[in-house]
Amino acid sequence: MNRRRFLTLSGVGVVGAVAGCRSEADSAESVDSHPAAADLDAQPRRGELGGHVILAFEDPSCPTCRRFHEDTLPDIRKNIVDAGKGAYVVRTYPVIYPWGEPATQALESTFARDSEAYWSLFDHYFAEQSSFDPDNVLDRTATFLTEETEVDGEAVARDARERTHDDAVQADIQAAENAGLGETTPIILLFEDGEFVTKVNGSVSYDLIAEALGERDE
Repeated sequence: MNRRRFLTLSGVGVVGAVAGCRSEADSAESVDSHPAAADLDAQPRRGELGGHVILAFEDPSCPTCRRFHEDTLPDIRKNIVDAGKGAYVVRTYPVIYPWGEPATQALESTFARDSEAYWSLFDHYFAEQSSFDPDNVLDRTATFLTEETEVDGEAVARDARERTHDDAVQADIQAAENAGLGETTPIILLFEDGEFVTKVNGSVSYDLIAEALGERDE
């Protein structure tokens, strides 16, 4: 990241911005060495690694994550992912409301079976966020997956209750803790062509992400 752009971003409060659901030193590292990006190839991903990486730690129960998902992600997909400039990668981080923890177990259990069903379930949690609680989330998850995807929803719910894929859940939490990310979600780490640029928190705009990644340079 060039110094001119870094100073510009600092001036508008992008670097280290905190406006999420509830943070911090970052150092110059690459996507291959940053602790938050450990085992990146194994994470749910849109787009291909090798260009920019937008690595988001999100909690399905987090209202600010929902706003980021609905307001900013479409432009990331259009301008970065679909344009072949990089990848959007998700690590789930259940730290806001209690139903986010079983939901995260269900997401990992779904991802182990079908990556497209994972994205459908992820979208569903944000779209219907206010309707979930710890008592109904797995039953509603099973119904959704069975009716809307090719995945066996009851099997996913059973795995979530038994924490069959807890290793994957704990790996995401450990990555956040190893990187000292805090618990203000969403937490978004930006890598410009493999080089770590900055971490931002909250429902930041696509314009800020594009600026940080050098997509506004002439």
